[in-house]
Amino acid sequence: QSRSRARITAPRALAVESRPDFFLLELAEKLEDSVSKGAGEERRSNLVLKALRDGSAEVAVTCKWPSSKDEAYRFTNVKFLKDSEIQPLILGEDEVESLSFEGMEDEEDESIRLVFVDGILSPELSKVEGVPPEVYVGSILGAPDEKLQKYVVPRIAQASTLIDKDAFVSLNGIGALDLGVVLVPKDLKLEKPIHVVYYSTPRKNLKNQLEPQVVSMTNPRLLVVASEGATVHLVEEFRGGTEESSHWTNSVCEIVIESGASVSHDLIQTQERSSVSMKKTYVSQEKASSYKCVDVELGSKLSRHNLHIEQLGSDTKTDMLTFLLCGRDQVQDLHSRLILNHPRGYARQLQKCIVMNSTGHGVFDGNIRVNRDAQQTDAGQLSRSLLLAPRATVNAKPSLQINADDVKCTHGVAISDLDEDQLFYFRARGIDAQTARSALVFSFGAEVIEKLESKTMQKSVEELLKSLL
Repeated sequence: QSRSRARITAPRALAVESRPDFFLLELAEKLEDSVSKGAGEERRSNLVLKALRDGSAEVAVTCKWPSSKDEAYRFTNVKFLKDSEIQPLILGEDEVESLSFEGMEDEEDESIRLVFVDGILSPELSKVEGVPPEVYVGSILGAPDEKLQKYVVPRIAQASTLIDKDAFVSLNGIGALDLGVVLVPKDLKLEKPIHVVYYSTPRKNLKNQLEPQVVSMTNPRLLVVASEGATVHLVEEFRGGTEESSHWTNSVCEIVIESGASVSHDLIQTQERSSVSMKKTYVSQEKASSYKCVDVELGSKLSRHNLHIEQLGSDTKTDMLTFLLCGRDQVQDLHSRLILNHPRGYARQLQKCIVMNSTGHGVFDGNIRVNRDAQQTDAGQLSRSLLLAPRATVNAKPSLQINADDVKCTHGVAISDLDEDQLFYFRARGIDAQTARSALVFSFGAEVIEKLESKTMQKSVEELLKSLL
């Protein structure tokens, strides 16, 4: 594509600074104040949430706000957030405008639903009827003590080790006003999908402040534990925001998959274009477990998903499928890391990106590492991008590191415009050029979208994609 920029990039040295990051510390203090002022006595005194905040605060002192000098943020500019006036939303501080959940009541799959409004679980909007008595789905504030001690407390004790110098994860831990919990016991196949909705609302005190530097911030957090032999279908959906106010959703999801368990994970982000979506997903897979993630990113001004997966046992299966759509002034960024440590692991990654505007920008940094003991591994990675406008940009850095000698591994990357031969095939059958291009572009993204386990969400996403294209 002669008029577009396509780059396959090589690593660059990381910037190392020793002095404290005062901006990050100041933001951490704002989050601590928001919790102490508006969270309510029950939330402030909850020992699990307090342990999460304390552990995250200790690590935050050592973190740095990322810049273009850091390899992980070389092509993703978050400086505008640092230049903004970030206001953590305080529970009960302002009147929340009426919510719109168009289409949710018409779900055909009768899913279990958890709705987080600005990071806090809403019992009124959630729907947990039909949950088996041995399963817990809800807020940490209502979880039975025996389940807390068995499943949640050990994970929170290790939460600070997951931060790994990630400033945004540490901020999430400090500012988390709630913790969504999904606990599925041994050998239970959960028939209904669990639909988790993160809804961002405008605040009236921001309605008249048109200055773009004012950004409201929320920190939703979710923990999912699929015990040995269990089966779970999880749907995470990010929606909401308005064009008049800027909102930053800074979320963390941790998924624990024990031996023989299976988790399918649909993730759909359709927030307003003025929003910022930062997501961190941690997945740990034990022996003979299965994890499938289908991630569709259509909204937000800046959307970044950091996906970190570790195979902690043999005969483990991992599938990652991602579709990014970049329109005017949109940045869609996927940073994924999969670590295979044991024999006979299986991994597949398909990343697809469409940049349909000259100011759109797609970023992909995918790392699959096959360590020495991961013999007989079968791993494949493929990144494909379409550039549909002059000066459209994709930065792709696929990486497959192999330290074992008995493996079957492949990877590849392709960045181009539409295939002229395919267009000619349509034209030769009497189909006009615009219809032909539209069909080819839609089918490019549909290859990932059709892998969504939730057919209701698949239909909704396809309709939205058609309207955006």
